[in-house]
Amino acid sequence: MLVDPEEVDPSEVYRMMVQVITPRPIAWVSTCSQAGVTNLAPYSYFNGICSKPAALMFSAVNKPDGSLKDTVVNIRETGQFVVNAVPFQLAQPMVKTAAPLNYDESEFDCSGMTEIPSQRVGPPSVAESPIQMECELLDSLSVGDGPFAATVVIGKILLICIDDLLLDQAGTIDPSQFDVIGRLGGKDYCRTTKRFEIP
Repeated sequence: MLVDPEEVDPSEVYRMMVQVITPRPIAWVSTCSQAGVTNLAPYSYFNGICSKPAALMFSAVNKPDGSLKDTVVNIRETGQFVVNAVPFQLAQPMVKTAAPLNYDESEFDCSGMTEIPSQRVGPPSVAESPIQMECELLDSLSVGDGPFAATVVIGKILLICIDDLLLDQAGTIDPSQFDVIGRLGGKDYCRTTKRFEIP
């Protein structure tokens, strides 16, 4: 099968991309509006960029009406955000935060997650998440217009907060304790419970 994205409906291109680019880590991004309303939303177009400066990126696909996601609006207004990790035990609350709430409603409330103050940025972190990366905006890039277009957000990591329970005796993260999940296509996810090494 050959697929030319210019000849296929964007919704079909999106469906195919999320099935091909797998597994994808999930950035559970917490932000705060200028009015003080918190927001929490998952994004699976997400990865690290470099370590000097420590930087990461995620891409927020526009809403069905073509407007920007609340996350992007908040980050462009305040210049700050937090990327919270999503282990398996937080999968259901994470899915709840993908609900299309009004701008003046907080996903923390609908998901049952707990806001805790961050140390270097204004937006709160998710208390239940074992890892939080506090970030400031380096740049944002609009790619395309309308539905299925997106905004790429690049953040400088100011602080990484890691629950000590995840660490092994060498002080590194033990994957068996982390049990982070990844996004596949459609309704499918994966876990990092089965691993192998290649020397």
